Amino acid sequence: MDQAISRARVIQFGLGPIGIGIAQVALEHGYQLVGAVDIDPQKAGRPLSQFVPGAAAVTVERTIDPLLNAGADLVLHSTQSHMDQVMPQLIPLLDAGLNVISTCEELAYPWHHHPKEAALLDELARHRGGRLIGLGVNPGFVMDALPVMLTAPCRRVDRIVVERVVDAGQRREPLQRKVGVGMTVEAFRRGVREGTMGHIGLPQSVAMIAAALRWHLDRIDESIEPEVDGAGAVRGLHQICRGHDNGATRIVLDLTMATDVDRARDLIRIEGVPPIVLEIGGGIHGDIATWAVMVNAIPRVLAARPGLLVATQLPPGS
Repeated sequence: MDQAISRARVIQFGLGPIGIGIAQVALEHGYQLVGAVDIDPQKAGRPLSQFVPGAAAVTVERTIDPLLNAGADLVLHSTQSHMDQVMPQLIPLLDAGLNVISTCEELAYPWHHHPKEAALLDELARHRGGRLIGLGVNPGFVMDALPVMLTAPCRRVDRIVVERVVDAGQRREPLQRKVGVGMTVEAFRRGVREGTMGHIGLPQSVAMIAAALRWHLDRIDESIEPEVDGAGAVRGLHQICRGHDNGATRIVLDLTMATDVDRARDLIRIEGVPPIVLEIGGGIHGDIATWAVMVNAIPRVLAARPGLLVATQLPPGS
């Protein structure tokens, strides 16, 4: 690793469970935490070390404004999932010439669903010499970047199918709420209709895969159904996203996130010449992997060309 990159000065933007985990891994890898931001009044104004043991003597700020000129090289951003929520946070960062790695799911591949916002962010980042990318385990790795990487030895690729089964009982409580654990079926379906229920990012992953393989998709559709236990209570969800091209289904991303699953796993199937099947028994732990994917990407992001990037444009990580 380049010595300057290994000494990169980092700001952690967002100190929820994911943000705290990212900051801890950044410290373990030798990066300097020079600032932190969180709007929670129980965190703002307090020492960062109360939430991230071993962190330098810095105070958690309520807004990013005091840190824009703190000499940071990069911001690890972990706040919200939707583009309209994070745009007001990202624009000042890019305008200050900062590099940003974000967990925002819709930022993983915004060109298909939010082309105007993507173009604006790309132009601003290029103009200021910064880099911006949305990363994580899903989207950002297991259901998009990893399948694309597995197509490298294929002479021809006809279809990609990814099945991810996550034991939500082993994950943090906010994720369990997001997938509906303990809800009634009626409340779950109402949440789906209102857009408050379900995993965010599968359409972005489909679009990312298609772009990497230069497939033109006519349509991307998605379905979300509850997984129900013997007593009729929701124990999670089953969500499928498909990408269609000229009547053929080219990409299928099948996600189950529930408690009491039979067998957690990540299964990737490349249908082509030659066919490739990869199964990861037990699956990749989402929280730990997200922390690591974010931090491990720092050298590759800092070495990339300026602009808005996606996971498949980076060199393979390690």
